[in-house]
Amino acid sequence: MVLPPANDRPPTCQVNGRQTTLGKPWTPTLVRAAAGGYTVVMSDDTPILDPTAPAPPAADDAPRPDPLRSVYTSTFGEVLRAAGISLAVSTYQAGKVILVRWDESTGTVNTHFRAFGKPMGIAADAARLAIGGQNTVWHYRNMPAVARKMEPAGTHDAAYLPRRVHVTGDIDIHEMAWAGDGQLWLVNTRFGCLCTLDADHSFHPRWRPPHLSALAPEDRCHLNGLAMLDGRPQFVTLLGETDTPGGWRANKAAGGLLMEVPTNRVLLRGLSMPHSPRWYDRRLWLLESGQGSLALANVRGGAWQAVATLPGFTRGLSFYGPLAFIGLSQVRESATFSGIPLVERLEERICGVWVVDIRDGRTVGFLRFEEGVQEIFAVEVLPWRFADMLDWGDERLRTSYVLPDEALAAVPEGMRE
Repeated sequence: MVLPPANDRPPTCQVNGRQTTLGKPWTPTLVRAAAGGYTVVMSDDTPILDPTAPAPPAADDAPRPDPLRSVYTSTFGEVLRAAGISLAVSTYQAGKVILVRWDESTGTVNTHFRAFGKPMGIAADAARLAIGGQNTVWHYRNMPAVARKMEPAGTHDAAYLPRRVHVTGDIDIHEMAWAGDGQLWLVNTRFGCLCTLDADHSFHPRWRPPHLSALAPEDRCHLNGLAMLDGRPQFVTLLGETDTPGGWRANKAAGGLLMEVPTNRVLLRGLSMPHSPRWYDRRLWLLESGQGSLALANVRGGAWQAVATLPGFTRGLSFYGPLAFIGLSQVRESATFSGIPLVERLEERICGVWVVDIRDGRTVGFLRFEEGVQEIFAVEVLPWRFADMLDWGDERLRTSYVLPDEALAAVPEGMRE
């Protein structure tokens, strides 16, 4: 994938009054993702692309629009196409995991929805995918042989098949990540700890912030984000250094912390509802959600710097090359979100996935949900051009088998894939 150099800056994109550049060849075009929709094409000399702009009104006799509909810039689709990637996006509010792919046959972005009970954290790579739900972790494995047989022929290059379910109880799973030894680590927000899973227990507590005096299901500090380094848990975000049930809520606007797991040290204080810490490109990134920003952490100086400020509650972060894929949520003006800087700064907030060039903070493109999806938790890059997930009741699960290599050798050749 070739991106324009950081100093090539025409044309511009205006997001809630902030000018952000879109460099060539990423020409801004707004396209409805749902079939039968509309396209608004903007030439290179058109200066403004406003993601808050409403869809054109439907005719009186038009069918009711799909509540899960979305629109996207042509640059968003071009990024997926050029990079050969898909995205897995979770929305606990809508109860869906969304696969976002570029459909070469139609020349459009395809959003494919799978239903789950309160899906939040997603851990994914080329071979594995895990989803954390209300009281469950669902595990999937990729079977390329199944993908090759899916319709339309030649479209899919990955098919994640259900493999097993682990019942955790309601522990309010937030972020998840695989360690170098293959263990899946979970942020257990209700109990305020990092945990792993085994066959005998609901969860196995492995670490908790030292200021927590007990392992109790009381969401005392709202531990939420996890960053791995060299295959081990290294950094976490939490919303307060508090030790009482829901105590973090009193200072949510500026009580957030970044901590280092191996040393138990607090690296940053005063963050506004931080989420999604990531070690990438030898730097530590995080989302300061209460500000609606992507930030770089300077842990030695005890400071951080916003790289991009976006028109929504930033939560869910994944990288590919020089690009950051960031989830945005509208967030309701409820007790949880009232009083944070983002709500005071923006009367209207957006839900979608934003693509930001981390070299200079410019917005490259975005996908915006228009109605049914209002809050996003996780955004993960899948290294496949057109990935799919099979439902647990899919008929193909009856005749799809994964065997060890030594056992596969005994299967008649005509039956192997």
